[in-house]
Amino acid sequence: MNDNHPAGQGSTRPLTVADVLALPVLAAGRPQVVTGVPHLDRPVRWVHITELTDPASFLKGGELVLTTGMPLPQDAAGVRRYVDELADIGAAALVIELVRRYHRPPDPLVDACRRRGLPLVTLAKDVNFLEVTQVVHALLLGNQTDAMRRTQRIHEAFTALTLRGAGPEDVVRAAAEMSGRTVVLENLVHQALICEPSGLTVEEALADWEQRSRAAVPGDNAARRGPEGWLTAPVEYQGERWGRVAMLPARTEGPAFGPEDITLLERTAMALTVARLIHPTPWERTAHRNALLDLVEQRHRSAEDARARCSALGLPTDRSYFIAALVDLRAGKGGAEIESRLLQELRTAGVPALVGELASDRIGILLALRTAQPWRPVVERLSGTVLSPAPGAVVSVGSEATDLTDTARSFREAARVAEATPPGQPLPPDRSFHELSDIGLRRLLYALREDTRVQEYTERQLRRLIDHDIQHGTDLLTTLRHYLDAAGNKTTAARRGGLSRETMYQRLRTIERLLDRDLESGGQRTELHVALAALDVLRAD
Repeated sequence: MNDNHPAGQGSTRPLTVADVLALPVLAAGRPQVVTGVPHLDRPVRWVHITELTDPASFLKGGELVLTTGMPLPQDAAGVRRYVDELADIGAAALVIELVRRYHRPPDPLVDACRRRGLPLVTLAKDVNFLEVTQVVHALLLGNQTDAMRRTQRIHEAFTALTLRGAGPEDVVRAAAEMSGRTVVLENLVHQALICEPSGLTVEEALADWEQRSRAAVPGDNAARRGPEGWLTAPVEYQGERWGRVAMLPARTEGPAFGPEDITLLERTAMALTVARLIHPTPWERTAHRNALLDLVEQRHRSAEDARARCSALGLPTDRSYFIAALVDLRAGKGGAEIESRLLQELRTAGVPALVGELASDRIGILLALRTAQPWRPVVERLSGTVLSPAPGAVVSVGSEATDLTDTARSFREAARVAEATPPGQPLPPDRSFHELSDIGLRRLLYALREDTRVQEYTERQLRRLIDHDIQHGTDLLTTLRHYLDAAGNKTTAARRGGLSRETMYQRLRTIERLLDRDLESGGQRTELHVALAALDVLRAD
């Protein structure tokens, strides 16, 4: 739905007093608004022609009352009573023709209408009241027909979403697209889990979310609430309330929410209930996962949007620094249980964090910490939580990030640590997680093991020696390894290989001839040492 169309047939908003006065059939009478200018946006439900002294008894509210002025009481008290009855019943406006009885509106009538805030409109020229009713009623009936069609489209759209098992993100996105307004799903503690902005940025929609949301006191039905006039509806099933969906007003002045918006929000709440029942993953976990993925992949529109979204999920964005950690389960099982354990441990420790599954076998963690709070004990505690039920898991950590938007770097570093950690890699003696400083040559080569350039380099450096060993049953590769590990010390290499010095010298000369290398050169020894390390990694993998 879109509120930017003018009122009339095909419009999406009610016909107002101002709209009716602008119609050619009434504009011909040169209408002049005497009182109630601020209330010209009142919706007109019907047009009623009357020459009775008590027309209110025939009204239900929302009528534009047309009169020649003939039935108006003579005395001021009677005029006040006449106006009070119209105002009490909720008439939209009083239009009086200044042709037959009056040539200017009586002062008591003006005073009474001004006192009650009832729009009083005078017509300087004769107008065919019957023609006015025909035109306006045709527009109203046309609007009602269009409204019924639009309501039917709403029901059809959300029925289709439900039948195909749409998730909560799909439901909220559809509500935002159909309403042309920002729609937000929140949980019971006023954390914004899903936000689909329309006409607003994420920052504008979610800034100070919890405080603003608490001001819009929850209710049991779809209605406008709070100082900002949010349209909200509870999301619940059989008396159990799971959260609330909110539709936010447009940023600029515009028409208020109408019946179709209420219908749309009610269907949104129903579709979210079904989505909750058929999708077992709790909404909070999905929200954390999506927020982490947006940070990792830097998908946010701006830094402000990123802060607003994370803050609305309960992550303090004004903390001194952030730390990214990854849990790789390797076996690919038990992710939901590990995620629950991590969340519980963080709540117990009182550490704000986002925790979410980034892949089928990888869980991401973003910690928000203050300067005086060291991150190592926190990660150590989390590692213990993980390694107990999943002993083969690997916990890797990136470096500190002082700004939320820089956490993508910390996650990349943690991912590099994980990629450089072979299965069964021993942990350092003083901790149960891996970090950047653990990546030496062998672990770097392990991370690059699938790169064909590393494989080609290894083969180019060592192929002739390996082929010789295979063809002649020798073990020159091991001799080279002892020599390089001994940093070129032939005596030490001979002792490690259980060889005489003469045999060692002879083998080294053979190796130099086969590889066309000078083993006295430190640079060439380094190249061969790297190739041997890469060969070990490739063979182990």
